[in-house]
Amino acid sequence: MTRLSKPLIFLVAAIYFAVDAVFMTVAKPLADWVANHRVFDALRSWIVSLRPYPTLALFMIPLVVLEPVKPGAAYLAATGHVKLALLILAVGELLKLVLVERIFAISRDKLMLIPAFGWAYLKYCEITNWLKATEAWQTARRWSKLAQYTVRGYAMHLKTSGRFSAQAR
Repeated sequence: MTRLSKPLIFLVAAIYFAVDAVFMTVAKPLADWVANHRVFDALRSWIVSLRPYPTLALFMIPLVVLEPVKPGAAYLAATGHVKLALLILAVGELLKLVLVERIFAISRDKLMLIPAFGWAYLKYCEITNWLKATEAWQTARRWSKLAQYTVRGYAMHLKTSGRFSAQAR
């Protein structure tokens, strides 16, 4: 491992956990909420009824449609519309994560029947496992957990001290 690779892996891990902390804390409960509502039963049944390749096309729609949100938000931020850029980025990323997670959860086995998808997913898992096993990743993970517990503890302190509830009124 070169001298440059450790800081690079640490940077990737730090960015991953920052994005994870921001978006997945909202996206996962939202995806679970969607999964548990009967309103979406018909949609779930329709997705299950699809053959593998139409399922793959459906899986790709949120990625193709919502991935351009990132450069669009970057352009808006660069032109001075930072609040709008952050709003568009947050909504676009959350929507993409929720849709992709739900479609994948519903149709994972069917998608794995597609050889290229199965191969790519296995490579993704191998790379993710290798990255998570690195020392840099483990350090970033510890820092992420520490930050999470610190923020949670501070929020609980504000809530119990009355400041949080007084501000909410």
